[in-house]
Amino acid sequence: MLVSCQDFLGKLHPVYQVAPLECAEDLSDDEALEEATGPSKTVKQLQTATSCKPASSKKRKQHTDRFPGIEEEQSKDKKEGEGKPKRRRKKKISDILAKSSPKPGTPEDVKKLLNEHFGAKRSVIELEELKLPDDCFLPPNDLTHSFSSYLKEICPKWAKLRKNHKEKKSLVMLIICSSALRCLELIKSITAFKGDGKVMKLFAKHIKIQEQVKMLEKGLIHVGVGTPGRIKALIEQDSLSLTGLKYVILDWNWRDQKLRRLVDIPEIRKEAIDLLEMGLIKLCREGSVKLGLF
Repeated sequence: MLVSCQDFLGKLHPVYQVAPLECAEDLSDDEALEEATGPSKTVKQLQTATSCKPASSKKRKQHTDRFPGIEEEQSKDKKEGEGKPKRRRKKKISDILAKSSPKPGTPEDVKKLLNEHFGAKRSVIELEELKLPDDCFLPPNDLTHSFSSYLKEICPKWAKLRKNHKEKKSLVMLIICSSALRCLELIKSITAFKGDGKVMKLFAKHIKIQEQVKMLEKGLIHVGVGTPGRIKALIEQDSLSLTGLKYVILDWNWRDQKLRRLVDIPEIRKEAIDLLEMGLIKLCREGSVKLGLF
């Protein structure tokens, strides 16, 4: 007698009872596949659907999840940046001078410079002592002269002054420039004027002050060309005397690459004014020194 497997397991224990299998003979293969995978979807369609999902969306979502509110902050900063007014660029002296046409310096420019510098710092009596008289000024350069031709015009008796100069540590003519390079240019350009006179460099670039002191002590120097800072230092050390001085020339009209004159550079302007105050103004007031503007 044959017993089916299902009946045999059911008799052994209730746990092994199995629900009767439904007959799927009436279902076709396509209908069975649709019932297993869902309506109107095949296995290939499921595979292509899963493969077409963009992978970058997860990364973008993770990035924004790690930094919450970052997009709002960026948009807020952008709006604030657009709302702020642009800072106005400060005008430089070179921008101002580039628009203005070059004008030759005049004695009134020097007087104005001294008044602006000492006006709020000195008493009325002190200001009177710092005023330069009109007769101490030489005719200024009108921008048509070379340096040699200008010196020949203002100093026609140069040969006599040069021969009579016998005092060491002193000069006959002092030329004040804004830079060492400008000093070298002027030294080269006065060859036709100086004659047998000796010219000395009075600036700090590549020249130690001890070397300049020795040169002033040993030999006769007729013309000194230098910057205000080094000339002032030599006077303070008593290495340079003003007793034999006859002419002081300010390189007033020349402009550097940034279109700045000697008085347009703050540190050079201050040193030049200090140098004038150290004794040159007094000598000009006494009439022993003449002041020229080139």
